[in-house]
Amino acid sequence: MEGPLESYAVAEPPIEILAPSVQRLPIVLASPHSGTDYPPDLLAASRLDAHSLRRSEDSFVDEIFGAGPSLGAPLLRARFARAYLDPNREAFELDPAMFEDELPSYVNSASPRVQVGLGTIARIVASGEDIYAGKLRFADALLRVERLYVPYHEALVQLLEATRQRFGYYLLLDCHSMPSSSGPHEHGGRPRVDFVLGDCHGTACHPLVLDTAQRLILAKGYTVARNAPYSGGFTTCHYGRPGENGHSLQIEINRSLYMDERRMIRKPFLGQLADDMRDLVAGLGAIDAPSLSR
Repeated sequence: MEGPLESYAVAEPPIEILAPSVQRLPIVLASPHSGTDYPPDLLAASRLDAHSLRRSEDSFVDEIFGAGPSLGAPLLRARFARAYLDPNREAFELDPAMFEDELPSYVNSASPRVQVGLGTIARIVASGEDIYAGKLRFADALLRVERLYVPYHEALVQLLEATRQRFGYYLLLDCHSMPSSSGPHEHGGRPRVDFVLGDCHGTACHPLVLDTAQRLILAKGYTVARNAPYSGGFTTCHYGRPGENGHSLQIEINRSLYMDERRMIRKPFLGQLADDMRDLVAGLGAIDAPSLSR
């Protein structure tokens, strides 16, 4: 008998690639956490309502970087909700306490992300509330990985390899947002940074990439921090291989800039932010190629 996940996965492709007619920039944009599809089995198993589950979303990030394809850079976006499966993790970072059966030996249950409840299948939403009313089965996790995680990363690998073949290198921009309650704060609790740029502490991209991104963002009047508190997730660290002409940079944007975080609706400034991110992508695409393809 077909279950909810099988019906969902067949009816709706889990990812979307917004591809330019001709790729003109050596850049691939990825938005793994802006998906808004909440399948019935998640809603049935959760102790939270749909609005509460959305607290883990990087809402509207795919829109903010939506000009990428018009510049000649493909954009990969997940359609499925981050609360259902997080592709910015290893395939099997799982918390044994969430499951009724024993997990296979290849599962990474000791990662720091699992310890705080944010594994491949998260235990909590971003606000810290538990997602599930009961225990899951490992078979549920396996289906999610096979139907959602694997297609996302297969598509990402294909985009990156095609870009490297065409330009001699690739630059992956992994696009995220952060709650205004996170990140460095001034005295009194007011967020003081608009962007956090992460290069896995200097290992995921050539220094010129991070320096250029920071310079371009500062020129727009925003504030920027490097690698704190977000140095780069699985995607940035895994695909960032400068020695193999593969560069990756994680971009975190303060949500208070462009959305009402409580009601999860857009602010008028989102349009200006999208224009500024268009300029950022164009500027990163103009980096001197020999510096990044050695």
